[in-house]
Amino acid sequence: MIKVGIIGGSGLDDPDVLQNSNEVEMDTPYGKPSSILTCGVIEGVNVAIIARHGKRHTIIPSQVNFRANIWALQEHGCTHILASTAVGSLRKEIEPGHFVFPDQFIDFTRKRENTFFNDDLVVHTPMAEPFCPSLRQLLSESARELGISHHNDKTVITIEGPRFSTRAESHMFRSWNADVINMSTVPEVNLAREKKIHYASVAMSTDYDCWHKDEESVTWEMIVETMKKNADSVINLFLNVIPKIKEYDDVCIT
Repeated sequence: MIKVGIIGGSGLDDPDVLQNSNEVEMDTPYGKPSSILTCGVIEGVNVAIIARHGKRHTIIPSQVNFRANIWALQEHGCTHILASTAVGSLRKEIEPGHFVFPDQFIDFTRKRENTFFNDDLVVHTPMAEPFCPSLRQLLSESARELGISHHNDKTVITIEGPRFSTRAESHMFRSWNADVINMSTVPEVNLAREKKIHYASVAMSTDYDCWHKDEESVTWEMIVETMKKNADSVINLFLNVIPKIKEYDDVCIT
């Protein structure tokens, strides 16, 4: 049975959106997840929502318990994950407010637990296609239907944080062919792949990082303001795409 895990919240836990809602507290072999699971039904599809940085956004990126979050969603029966995230744009054409559905990542994190297989079992997980192509296609189709400006087949680089990049780093990431930058996609995406969960990222461009001298360098206040302006677009995208998932023959994970 299809069940969709949603990471990031995005306002979908609103009682007017989520039917038959209830809260589930989980414990895992890796400790507590970032938040309780808010569970319910959206357009006939069972969903479970987890707040990556806590319900009140109190967990910095380096301290997110990514393993506990992914383990909890899988234990609750999630077969697919849609993960919302704010990103900085490293390309002029990816303007603030645009959505990005990345197909590749670069890991520039330094101190995160990035695998479930680090004890008595060695597993080398293929990662050539880390994001589910089927989910990315559905997201792109829904974005077109809703008139949302979006970009496909882009590369996200995840840095450790919580500080933002220096201008030198920002230019270096551009030279590596990264298109957007954030602090949350890795190791979330590879942990989902290890658990054979279909995963796609819904990335909202909020700023131009600091490489673009004609634009104001990124601040937290700038990110929050852009996200608030586009909150309805995020919700509408999720509401449009979630019903399609149960009708889709998704075979990207073997």
